[in-house]
Amino acid sequence: MDSLAPHRQIGLYAGSFNPIHIGHLALANWLCEYTGLDEIWFVVSPQNPWKMDADLMPDALRLEMVRKAVAAYPRFRACDVEFRLPRPSYTIDTLRALTDACPTCDFHLIVGADNWLRFDHWKGADEILERYRLLVYPRKGYPLDGTPAHPHVQRVDAPELEISSSFIRKALAEGRDIRYFLPEAIWSYYF
Repeated sequence: MDSLAPHRQIGLYAGSFNPIHIGHLALANWLCEYTGLDEIWFVVSPQNPWKMDADLMPDALRLEMVRKAVAAYPRFRACDVEFRLPRPSYTIDTLRALTDACPTCDFHLIVGADNWLRFDHWKGADEILERYRLLVYPRKGYPLDGTPAHPHVQRVDAPELEISSSFIRKALAEGRDIRYFLPEAIWSYYF
Protein backbone atom coordinates (compact mmCIF):
# COMPACT_ATOMS: atom_id res chain seq x y z
CA MET A 1 0.00 0.00 0.00
CA ASP A 2 1.23 3.49 -0.86
CA SER A 3 2.43 5.15 2.35
CA LEU A 4 1.10 8.48 1.02
CA ALA A 5 -2.41 7.14 0.59
CA PRO A 6 -4.91 8.80 2.92
CA HIS A 7 -6.01 6.85 5.94
CA ARG A 8 -9.55 5.55 6.00
CA GLN A 9 -11.77 7.47 8.40
CA ILE A 10 -13.58 4.89 10.52
CA GLY A 11 -16.31 5.67 13.02
CA LEU A 12 -16.51 3.21 15.91
CA TYR A 13 -20.03 2.82 17.23
CA ALA A 14 -19.73 0.53 20.22
CA GLY A 15 -22.61 -0.86 22.19
CA SER A 16 -24.47 -3.86 23.46
CA PHE A 17 -26.92 -3.71 20.53
CA ASN A 18 -29.39 -5.63 22.67
CA PRO A 19 -30.92 -5.68 20.00
CA ILE A 20 -29.79 -3.39 17.20
CA HIS A 21 -32.66 -1.20 15.97
CA ILE A 22 -33.43 1.46 13.38
CA GLY A 23 -32.28 4.25 15.70
CA HIS A 24 -28.74 2.82 15.68
CA LEU A 25 -28.77 2.49 11.91
CA ALA A 26 -30.27 5.93 11.24
CA LEU A 27 -27.65 7.63 13.42
CA ALA A 28 -24.81 5.71 11.75
CA ASN A 29 -26.20 6.53 8.30
CA TRP A 30 -26.36 10.24 9.20
CA LEU A 31 -22.78 10.15 10.53
CA CYS A 32 -21.50 8.56 7.31
CA GLU A 33 -23.22 11.19 5.19
CA TYR A 34 -22.52 14.32 7.24
CA THR A 35 -19.18 13.90 9.05
CA GLY A 36 -16.73 12.66 6.43
CA LEU A 37 -16.47 9.12 7.75
CA ASP A 38 -15.71 6.43 5.19
CA GLU A 39 -17.25 3.62 7.24
CA ILE A 40 -18.90 2.88 10.55
CA TRP A 41 -17.94 -0.23 12.44
CA PHE A 42 -20.55 -1.49 14.89
CA VAL A 43 -18.43 -2.80 17.77
CA VAL A 44 -20.55 -5.34 19.63
CA SER A 45 -19.66 -5.27 23.33
CA PRO A 46 -19.96 -8.57 25.18
CA GLN A 47 -19.79 -6.83 28.56
CA ASN A 48 -19.89 -3.08 29.02
CA PRO A 49 -18.52 -2.01 32.44
CA TRP A 50 -21.41 0.50 32.75
CA LYS A 51 -23.98 -2.27 32.23
CA MET A 52 -22.62 -5.09 34.38
CA ASP A 53 -26.09 -6.15 35.53
CA ALA A 54 -27.78 -5.81 32.16
CA ASP A 55 -29.94 -8.63 30.88
CA LEU A 56 -28.13 -9.31 27.62
CA MET A 57 -29.12 -11.62 24.83
CA PRO A 58 -26.33 -14.11 24.05
CA ASP A 59 -23.20 -12.50 22.58
CA ALA A 60 -23.24 -14.56 19.38
CA LEU A 61 -26.91 -13.72 18.76
CA ARG A 62 -26.35 -9.96 19.17
CA LEU A 63 -23.35 -10.11 16.83
CA GLU A 64 -25.32 -12.13 14.28
CA MET A 65 -28.18 -9.61 14.38
CA VAL A 66 -25.76 -6.73 13.84
CA ARG A 67 -24.20 -8.55 10.88
CA LYS A 68 -27.61 -9.09 9.31
CA ALA A 69 -28.73 -5.52 10.01
CA VAL A 70 -25.68 -3.91 8.37
CA ALA A 71 -25.11 -6.35 5.51
CA ALA A 72 -26.99 -4.34 2.87
CA TYR A 73 -25.08 -1.08 3.36
CA PRO A 74 -21.47 -1.09 2.09
CA ARG A 75 -20.27 1.57 4.54
CA PHE A 76 -21.34 -0.40 7.65
CA ARG A 77 -19.47 -3.32 9.17
CA ALA A 78 -19.98 -5.51 12.23
CA CYS A 79 -16.91 -5.73 14.46
CA ASP A 80 -16.29 -8.48 17.02
CA VAL A 81 -12.91 -7.30 18.34
CA GLU A 82 -14.19 -7.10 21.92
CA PHE A 83 -15.03 -10.81 21.85
CA ARG A 84 -11.27 -11.45 21.86
CA LEU A 85 -10.40 -8.94 24.59
CA PRO A 86 -10.60 -9.29 28.38
CA ARG A 87 -13.96 -8.58 29.99
CA PRO A 88 -15.41 -6.21 30.89
CA SER A 89 -14.80 -4.33 27.63
CA TYR A 90 -13.01 -1.02 28.07
CA THR A 91 -12.99 1.37 25.13
CA ILE A 92 -9.29 2.17 25.46
CA ASP A 93 -8.40 -1.52 25.06
CA THR A 94 -10.65 -1.76 22.01
CA LEU A 95 -9.08 1.33 20.43
CA ARG A 96 -5.55 0.04 21.06
CA ALA A 97 -6.37 -3.37 19.56
CA LEU A 98 -7.99 -1.86 16.47
CA THR A 99 -5.16 0.65 15.97
CA ASP A 100 -2.62 -2.19 16.11
CA ALA A 101 -4.68 -4.30 13.68
CA CYS A 102 -5.41 -1.48 11.23
CA PRO A 103 -2.66 1.17 11.27
CA THR A 104 -4.01 2.75 8.06
CA CYS A 105 -7.29 3.67 9.75
CA ASP A 106 -8.05 6.82 11.68
CA PHE A 107 -10.59 5.85 14.32
CA HIS A 108 -13.29 8.24 15.51
CA LEU A 109 -15.16 7.18 18.62
CA ILE A 110 -18.92 7.81 18.45
CA VAL A 111 -20.47 8.57 21.84
CA GLY A 112 -23.82 9.86 22.98
CA ALA A 113 -24.15 12.95 25.13
CA ASP A 114 -25.01 10.70 28.08
CA ASN A 115 -21.64 8.97 27.84
CA TRP A 116 -19.77 12.20 27.11
CA LEU A 117 -21.03 13.74 30.34
CA ARG A 118 -19.37 10.92 32.33
CA PHE A 119 -16.42 10.45 29.97
CA ASP A 120 -13.90 11.66 32.55
CA HIS A 121 -14.69 8.48 34.55
CA TRP A 122 -13.74 6.15 31.67
CA LYS A 123 -10.62 4.04 31.90
CA GLY A 124 -7.94 5.73 29.78
CA ALA A 125 -10.03 8.85 29.10
CA ASP A 126 -6.97 11.09 28.75
CA GLU A 127 -5.28 8.71 26.31
CA ILE A 128 -8.47 8.42 24.26
CA LEU A 129 -8.71 12.21 23.99
CA GLU A 130 -5.03 12.51 23.08
CA ARG A 131 -4.92 9.79 20.41
CA TYR A 132 -8.42 9.67 18.90
CA ARG A 133 -11.24 11.90 17.76
CA LEU A 134 -14.68 11.77 19.38
CA LEU A 135 -17.99 12.50 17.70
CA VAL A 136 -20.60 13.34 20.34
CA TYR A 137 -24.24 13.07 19.31
CA PRO A 138 -27.26 14.47 21.20
CA ARG A 139 -29.38 12.40 23.57
CA LYS A 140 -32.64 13.57 25.10
CA GLY A 141 -32.19 14.64 28.71
CA TYR A 142 -28.42 15.11 28.41
CA PRO A 143 -27.74 18.70 27.42
CA LEU A 144 -24.57 19.61 25.60
CA ASP A 145 -24.15 23.30 26.21
CA GLY A 146 -21.95 24.60 23.42
CA THR A 147 -19.15 22.62 21.86
CA PRO A 148 -17.23 20.19 24.08
CA ALA A 149 -14.00 21.92 25.13
CA HIS A 150 -11.33 19.74 23.55
CA PRO A 151 -9.80 19.93 20.06
CA HIS A 152 -10.40 16.21 19.41
CA VAL A 153 -14.07 16.36 20.36
CA GLN A 154 -16.71 17.35 17.84
CA ARG A 155 -20.36 17.81 18.66
CA VAL A 156 -22.56 16.58 15.82
CA ASP A 157 -26.11 17.73 15.40
CA ALA A 158 -27.55 14.41 14.33
CA PRO A 159 -31.32 14.01 14.56
CA GLU A 160 -32.52 12.59 17.86
CA LEU A 161 -34.54 9.39 17.59
CA GLU A 162 -36.10 8.32 20.85
CA ILE A 163 -35.79 4.59 20.39
CA SER A 164 -33.98 2.39 22.87
CA SER A 165 -33.11 -1.28 23.01
CA SER A 166 -34.89 -1.49 26.37
CA PHE A 167 -38.09 -0.22 24.72
CA ILE A 168 -37.67 -2.86 21.99
CA ARG A 169 -37.15 -5.68 24.52
CA LYS A 170 -40.15 -4.60 26.62
CA ALA A 171 -42.42 -4.34 23.58
CA LEU A 172 -41.34 -7.77 22.33
CA ALA A 173 -41.91 -9.28 25.79
CA GLU A 174 -45.45 -7.82 25.70
CA GLY A 175 -46.06 -9.47 22.32
CA ARG A 176 -46.33 -6.19 20.43
CA ASP A 177 -45.81 -5.95 16.68
CA ILE A 178 -43.01 -3.39 16.43
CA ARG A 179 -41.63 -4.48 13.07
CA TYR A 180 -40.87 -0.93 11.90
CA PHE A 181 -38.58 -0.26 14.85
CA LEU A 182 -36.23 -3.06 13.81
CA PRO A 183 -34.32 -3.61 10.58
CA GLU A 184 -36.43 -5.81 8.29
CA ALA A 185 -33.71 -8.48 8.23
CA ILE A 186 -33.91 -8.73 12.02
CA TRP A 187 -37.70 -8.69 12.32
CA SER A 188 -38.29 -11.31 9.62
CA TYR A 189 -35.54 -13.63 10.82
CA TYR A 190 -35.84 -13.48 14.61
CA PHE A 191 -39.32 -12.28 15.45
